[in-house]
Parts: sequence; C-alpha cells; structure tokens
Amino acid sequence: MSTAARTRAEKPQVSIKLKHAPKPMPLSAIKAIADNASGMLVDVRESMLAPHPRKNPPVFTTAQVGDLCRIDRQRMHYLSRSESDLPQGTLRHSRSREFTLEEARIWIDRIGPYAKRPAGIRGKKIAIGNFKGGVSKTTTAMTLAQGLSLFGRRVLLVDLDPQASLSALHGILADSEVADEQTVLPLIYGDEEDLQYAIQSTYWDGVDLIPASAALFGAEFFLPFKQSKDQSFQFWNVLNKGLEPLLSDYDVVIIDTPPALSYLTINAFMAADGLIVPTPPSALDYASSTQFWNLFSDLSESMTQVAPELVKSFDFIHVLLAKVDQSQAATPIVRDWINKTYEGLVLPIEIPTTAVTQTAAAEFGTVYDISRYQGSLKTYQRAREAYDRFAEIVDQQLVALWQADQEAK
Repeated sequence: MSTAARTRAEKPQVSIKLKHAPKPMPLSAIKAIADNASGMLVDVRESMLAPHPRKNPPVFTTAQVGDLCRIDRQRMHYLSRSESDLPQGTLRHSRSREFTLEEARIWIDRIGPYAKRPAGIRGKKIAIGNFKGGVSKTTTAMTLAQGLSLFGRRVLLVDLDPQASLSALHGILADSEVADEQTVLPLIYGDEEDLQYAIQSTYWDGVDLIPASAALFGAEFFLPFKQSKDQSFQFWNVLNKGLEPLLSDYDVVIIDTPPALSYLTINAFMAADGLIVPTPPSALDYASSTQFWNLFSDLSESMTQVAPELVKSFDFIHVLLAKVDQSQAATPIVRDWINKTYEGLVLPIEIPTTAVTQTAAAEFGTVYDISRYQGSLKTYQRAREAYDRFAEIVDQQLVALWQADQEAK
C-alpha cells in the first residue's frame, strides 16, 4: 500500500449526522425565494449606487479629454481659448477642470480624428453570442458600446436575455422596472412594426437601450407556435425587420443574446452583420465553445432547409479571448488551442481578469464607469487599455464597412 493510500486508510472518517430531515420545498415556495432575492437585489443596488438609486457616468480631466481627442494638453488649452463653442468643463480645486461625459463627447465629435459614418449609409448590427453562461457576453456588449461611444459613435444596445443582466448594468431592475411593453415582445407578437417604441436613453451619453425582462421567455413559445400556424411566417427575421428602420439613427446596434440556442438567439444571429464570440481560455469554456460552433453549424443547415431562399453572410466573425487569468497555469495551453482552432478569427487583443474588472462588476459597472480608480494605476490602465483596443479594432472595421457600402452605392 502506498504512503498516500495508507494515510487515507488511517485517517478517521468524519460522519455528519443531520438532526432533522430536509424540509420539503413545494413549487409554491419558489415565489417566496424569488421575492426575497428581488428585494435583496434592490437593497444591494441602492447600496452600491448610493446616494442615488441610478448610475452616473464618469467625469473626465482635461488630459483625459485630450487623450480621447488624440491631442496634447497644449493643443487642448489652445482650442479651449479659441473655440468658444466647445464645452469649457467645470473648474475644480487646484485650477483643474472636469468634463462630463456629454461634454467630452462634444469634444470628440468636433476635434477627434474619427471618420464619420457617411450620409445615407446605414449602421451595422453586431451580436454577442455564446451558448455558455459566464463567458463575459454582457460585459463585452456593454464595454464595446461604451468604448465605441468614446470614438463618437451613437450606439443602441438590445438586451435579449431574459436574465436582463445588460439592463442591470444600466441600473435597471427588470422585475420591477421593465414592463413587457418596453422590451422586444410587442414586436415579437406583431403589435409593433419596428423597435422605436422600446428605445430608452441611458445614463451613458451616446448609448441607448432596449431592456429585457423575464417575460422574454414568452418568445420561445410564441415564435414556433406562429410558425406552425403560418408557414409563410419568417420566425428568424422578426428582430431584423424591427431593427432595420433604426439603422439610419445609429452607427451600430449591439445585441446581447441569451446563453442558449433560443429563438431570440436565432433572430439575433440572423439580424447581425457581425458576430463576436467571447471565449475564456479555460478547458471547460474551450470545450463549450466547440459545442457552440457545432450547434451553430446545425442551425445553419436547418435554416437552409427551412428557408432555401435565405442568403445570409456575416461581414465578420470574431473570437474574443475574455476573462484571461494569467495566473492560471492552463491559460497559455488553452490559449494555444483556441488560436489553432479558430485561426484567423481570434482578435489580436485579450481582455484580462483583474481586480479592476471584478470591483467594477461587483458595483454593477465596468472599467469605463470608473472616474478615479483607488487601487493600482498600472492594473487599471492594463484593463482599460484592453477594452479601448478592442473597441478601436471594431470601430476600424465599422469605418471600413461603411466606406465599402459607400463605394458600392
């Protein structure tokens, strides 16, 4: 017998005896658990967002606004004096100035070097998808929207997940603050022709939202039911039709999808011009990602049978390495697997797991919501620069696609 086996054999076994049998939990008891969870979430949110129960955007220093506009401090000061219609910010102590997000975006729009979407060219739709939960889909959607807004873009976020995590990141609690009529459901049910009715402004200038609620589960029953009753009904094209009229108002529409191959997910993928698949470099997430592509392949084949006339292509498909934890020994191994498996699809940027991202998430926020980080500046910059680079890559592709569309006209 080995030493380890002998040690286990000699170790006394601890037996745990329950004094009482577990209490039966009928289905009717679930409501009490749900009510308690909802009440606790309200308390937590109001505690995190105190003293106001709504989120507030960050403020920016003169240097930060200059960085966003790609100009130095001297040029920033010169333009402040010579361009009287540019926001001057608010004078704080030590003669420093602070700019609101709205003021910063005016500077970006006027001074920033970013190409504008050409007149008459419509915005693009991007779906964030993966059939596994916890891979950073919602954070990816939110930070991409915030990052693109800092390039002067106008963004619409669409929350299709009944769990409504994207809505929660905006400080909106789905179960108490989102009516069915504020989600995509009226469009799904045929009561509305487009999604203009559901658009809400948010705390973040330049980003609007169509929120979600648990009621979205109803779409999973209604869409196949209507398809069975009406063979001409295109169940996969409902969201696309609802978004098309909005594309002249937005540079990009970003769709956060449920962690399942649902009818809403199918609608998101069929509507999207581009697809981004966040994939953490862990063995389980890698295995799950292969299942995602297999199911997606099966869906593609099924769609060609259901709708032979359907012609669908994506402007781009990207795999994003997300939640990258460099302290894990398996990270470089799985990263290599992912790069070999999805060669040509993996973006040249990784989103790290840091104390910054974890702190922001615990406070219903992202790295972009932080005005001043209290911890290590180096750690904050590493996280922020990764998201900035991700948004920059996507923005460059959007500009290239707009230019291609303009040349094709």
